[in-house]
Amino acid sequence: MFPIEHSFRGARIIRGDSLQVIRSFPDALFGGIITDPPYASGAFDQNARQKSTAQKYSSAKQNCAFPDFEGDSKDQRSWTHWMTEWLSDARRCSKDGAPICLFIDWRQLPNLTDALQWAGWIWRGVLVWDKTNSRPQKGRFRQQAEFIVWGSNGHMPTDRDAPVLPGVFRQSMPAAPRRIHQTEKPLEVMRDIVKIVEPGGIILDPFAGAGTTILAARLESYPAVGIELSDYYANAAAKRIETGALSAA
Repeated sequence: MFPIEHSFRGARIIRGDSLQVIRSFPDALFGGIITDPPYASGAFDQNARQKSTAQKYSSAKQNCAFPDFEGDSKDQRSWTHWMTEWLSDARRCSKDGAPICLFIDWRQLPNLTDALQWAGWIWRGVLVWDKTNSRPQKGRFRQQAEFIVWGSNGHMPTDRDAPVLPGVFRQSMPAAPRRIHQTEKPLEVMRDIVKIVEPGGIILDPFAGAGTTILAARLESYPAVGIELSDYYANAAAKRIETGALSAA
């Protein structure tokens, strides 16, 4: 797929395959990577995993208003290999000490921490996103949390120009009328997370989706680049970023 770019005041959305696009970037370009990759975990067997993302993740199921997204039907072995591959390329084009933050759920958490380290990053911890609600199941704990695995490209000095940030983020998912993606993360959470990157550092999101990371970066005065495979979501994210950045100006 030939990449198509949308640009707006320091923010770029590139429509293309993240593996191919990342390999086109020069070394040590990015000040940090913050992304929400496909989890490929919304099922307990391979047949269920190959269902549409609306069937796996959306509470609306068949009546889901949001288009499906690709890359979510891999089994654990192929997903871990794929994650390791793009994480290796992303480390090459990240600055020394650059932070990385990756959203994930409990089922793929062990595989993600493996992939991160196999790709050469230093794993530094796990953050918690408390979504505040979930489908209740009698006799079970609520599955109301997702996680952010974070690390760095080598040594990360403690005197970096970055604030003390929380380890737990408590924010509900965006309501359907306000969101444009099945698995969209809250803008308020992303505005906090991007602050792990030092001022002026370019933030990369290889799986831009609704463009939340890129919009959060722009609202916090960071330059940012997003990559999105879906033509629909690339266009929707670009429109959202332009509208959001203008309204905040």
